[in-house]
Amino acid sequence: MADKKKLVSEITSMDVDFAQWYTDIVKKAEMIDYSSVKGCVIMRPYAQALWENIQKTLDGMFKETGHENVAMPLFIPESLLLKEADHVEGFAPECAWVTHGGSEKLEERLCVRPTSETLFCEHYAKIVRSWRDLPKLYNQWCSVVRWEKTTRPFLRSREFWWQEGHTVHATEEEAREETMRMLGIYATFCEDYLAIPVLKGQKTDKERFAGAEDTYTIEAMMHDGKALQSGTSHYFGDGFARAFNMQFTDKNNTLQYMYQTSWGVSTRLIGAIIMTHGDNEGLVLPPKIAPFQLVVIPVAAHKPGVIDKATELYEMLKQAGIRTKIDVTDNSPGWKFAEYEMKGFPLRLEVGPRDIENGQCVLVRRDNREKTVVKFEDLTTVVPKLLDEVQQALFDKALKNREEHTYVAHSLEDMKNILKEHTGFVKSMWCGDLACEEKVKEETGMPSRCMPFEQEHLDDVCPICGKPAKKMIVWGIAY
Repeated sequence: MADKKKLVSEITSMDVDFAQWYTDIVKKAEMIDYSSVKGCVIMRPYAQALWENIQKTLDGMFKETGHENVAMPLFIPESLLLKEADHVEGFAPECAWVTHGGSEKLEERLCVRPTSETLFCEHYAKIVRSWRDLPKLYNQWCSVVRWEKTTRPFLRSREFWWQEGHTVHATEEEAREETMRMLGIYATFCEDYLAIPVLKGQKTDKERFAGAEDTYTIEAMMHDGKALQSGTSHYFGDGFARAFNMQFTDKNNTLQYMYQTSWGVSTRLIGAIIMTHGDNEGLVLPPKIAPFQLVVIPVAAHKPGVIDKATELYEMLKQAGIRTKIDVTDNSPGWKFAEYEMKGFPLRLEVGPRDIENGQCVLVRRDNREKTVVKFEDLTTVVPKLLDEVQQALFDKALKNREEHTYVAHSLEDMKNILKEHTGFVKSMWCGDLACEEKVKEETGMPSRCMPFEQEHLDDVCPICGKPAKKMIVWGIAY
């Protein structure tokens, strides 16, 4: 227990300083290291394994819907980036530029990609000729660079890893269907695999992606009540197509412009997992996405037969398809318990001499520390059941947190009063005017999060200006 207390004491309590708690977790759980470039982090093996599980699952979902992976260049010529005015204006403050190749100054600056819309547009303009070539459903997994001023591991860094989907279609209807389909895939993934409930909705004009006609989002609430934009899907219409001359011949042999979408999620999802499910002992990982679902820990490992039995159980669970690790190092059981709690392993299996005599072992859940005594022969049945229970319990707990920290405001004063005592989502009606949206942010610090698809009628008028209300909107302090 002393070992555990020492390890846990190195983590700041989330109730004392949530930001420091987060930093402590990502460092103590060996997820990241800081590089020599400010704002850039090293993804250590454990975080990379988590990202690979996210990537593998999402990649399968994309391919089931007909998407193909491609790889675009890292560099974007300045002239190409400048072709879509709204887009370049939105990203200009964050662009990193290459001005020299070797010792020679380049004739044209090259932008290190902050996103790849312009590269895809140039490519589609070359390869699409006829309606028979459409749709093109492309995705790429890569890193991008945005020169952020304030950085935090996973949530906001100057280089980060993500996937970006870019598709083109013959009609507006098809492109809009794609935009909503991909948002639905993101929502399903977050809820079913990450155990994170999300709000699906549309961004306001102020908050939409630079160059898009419409931006849709999934918004998650973290443990501290702050919002995290966890994925976005954008409908571009034919704006980029006109800027890049992306035309095709339709069935009537008439030239038409393509309709376009883009959508993406990033390693920010790792931050979402940490801040939604973690506790003061460390990570708590959803079983469906955890690098390891169970760790086998021999107790009194020096005694005859203990290591052998632990290894036998480890092999049995691996054969049953459980992502399993065994720790036969000479560290104490107490140290191991704390270590794998810190790393968020969903289940721990303890087996010692007395357990072997009784033909059983002990399973301990990471989320609630409940212990279950299981006969050896029942393990392959009980473990999957417990993993499902942990997965559901994490989702239910996160949903309860969101429901308990969602408030209704009928006036600007209501919003201010709510924020004096709480952090969370604040629902209100809205007239749709930018001036009211900006006033809420200016006076409360809350930007709009989205206009949820599931609308409620809270009032007849906008609580900011008193004009007729058009939509219910959700506000919140965001990461």
